[in-house]
Amino acid sequence: MIVLKVEQDDAGQRLDKFLKRRLKEAQGSFLYKMLRKKNIVLNGKKASGSELLAENDEVTLYLADETYAKFGGVLETETAEQTSAETAQYQKAYKTINGIDIIFENADVLVLNKPSGVLSQKAQADDLSANEWMIGYLLETGFLSAKTLRTFKPSVCNRLDRNTSGLLVCGKTLAGSRYLSGIVKDKSLEKYYYTLVAGQVWLDTRLSGWLCKNEKTNKVSVYQKEADIPKPLRKNAAYIDTAFRTVETIHTKNGEVTLLEVQLFTGKTHQIRAQLCTMGAPIIGDRKYGSVRVNEAFYDMGVRNQLLHAYKLVFQKNDDARFADLSERTLTCKLPKQFEQLMTPRPSGRNEVCK
Repeated sequence: MIVLKVEQDDAGQRLDKFLKRRLKEAQGSFLYKMLRKKNIVLNGKKASGSELLAENDEVTLYLADETYAKFGGVLETETAEQTSAETAQYQKAYKTINGIDIIFENADVLVLNKPSGVLSQKAQADDLSANEWMIGYLLETGFLSAKTLRTFKPSVCNRLDRNTSGLLVCGKTLAGSRYLSGIVKDKSLEKYYYTLVAGQVWLDTRLSGWLCKNEKTNKVSVYQKEADIPKPLRKNAAYIDTAFRTVETIHTKNGEVTLLEVQLFTGKTHQIRAQLCTMGAPIIGDRKYGSVRVNEAFYDMGVRNQLLHAYKLVFQKNDDARFADLSERTLTCKLPKQFEQLMTPRPSGRNEVCK
């Protein structure tokens, strides 16, 4: 017999989803059969699986330890070596990835400032990303254990390109992940970027269009109107919507550069980079959409990657007491050193924006 106590993070979800998280290798038909036969009960009573769980509920499984372990259940008797092997990648990421700053943290949410060159989430099995770093941090601080990690993995809820720096929102708990994923999906979380382009560029506009991705080259093309898209590409075209505002033009030894503020209303692959390229103002350091001549000129000034930084997030008002400290809150982060090296004199007002 195994007794699972429902913790705060699991409260509010259906019993069948709770079971599937803990017995990942078990088929749904098996779980529903066990419920019908009262081999799995909720608070000592027969359950269908559709019940919503509350904190401190008890789910009792009348299963052999071997059966429970076979379906992915966690037994208290598991060895320290097994535990260590499961957490090794997260501990490695936390120790080896440098430059990630914590901007905000509460019981459910973590907001990070990711440096350029670090993946938001792994692309291949052996990758180490900000997501692994975040889990490693939560293990290091004792918020997570190997046991709890098997039933729920905290995750990054928005993505930035590897060479784009800035703010990542992460759900520490199931409730936090649901909240963040919801406001990212419904676009109520306002996202602002800073970027540097070569020359004097005067913009104060909001532009929409359509984006088509070439999977072979991992490069996108932008079309102003849906009718402009070649028919074979229309099926997979994505609508994009972006606002651009000039902040200031700065003089450098390689000529003038312009600091732009960008607000994303949609978040598609390479959206900002491709739109600015189409507008004739590619981002400095962008090796995919940028100007070879411009990139070479600024290489000697320390520019190694595209100068694009997610610097501000604005949370809308919410009535959820659990997330009250994020209601109508604005979070910002400092600019990377590569920006600082080019921005002399500093644009007025930037110090007040990027704390």
